[in-house]
Amino acid sequence: MALVSLQYRFRQPFRADARSAYAWCTDYRASDAAYFGDRRTRAIRWLAADTLVMTDTTYPKGRRVRIQRLVRLSPGELSWTNTHLSGPFRHSQYWYRIVADGPQRSHLDFRGLKLERKAARLGRAATARRAEAERKEDASLWRDRLAPALESDLGRSGRGVGRRRKRSRASGRR
Repeated sequence: MALVSLQYRFRQPFRADARSAYAWCTDYRASDAAYFGDRRTRAIRWLAADTLVMTDTTYPKGRRVRIQRLVRLSPGELSWTNTHLSGPFRHSQYWYRIVADGPQRSHLDFRGLKLERKAARLGRAATARRAEAERKEDASLWRDRLAPALESDLGRSGRGVGRRRKRSRASGRR
C-alpha cells in the first residue's frame, strides 16, 4: 500500500473581525456536526485549555467510520492545528490561521496535508489532480457552509460572538 501526500491551500474571506471569527471557528461543540451536511456525530473532549480531542463518526456509503483528531489552539496567533490520530487519513494535518483585513473583515489561511493510502503510487500529475480535488472540496465546505454560518451567527457587522457565545473552558461546562 502506497502513501500519497496531498498538499494544498486556500483562503476564505469573512465579513467579521479576526478575533470574533477565530472565537467562532474554535468554539467546538457536538452540534457542529450539522454544518457538514452529512450523517455525522461529534464528541469533544478537552485535554487542556488549548488542546482537545475531537471524535467524529461518519457513515460514508453506509459504513461507520470513526475519526479522532487532536486540535491545538494558539489564540495569540489566531491559529490552530488539526491532526488526525485515527481513521482513514491518520497523520494528516491541517493548519488554520485567521488574518485581519480591516475592522470588520478577515480571512482564513488554510493549509492541508492529507495522507491517503492507495493500492499503488500515484505519479506527479495524478497527485496534483487529487490535491486539487481536495482543495476544491475543502474550500467549498468553507465557502458554502462554514463561512455563511459564521457570518450569520456573528451578524452582518461581524461584532460579538452572537448565539455561539464562548463558554469558559475552566468552568467544566464543555
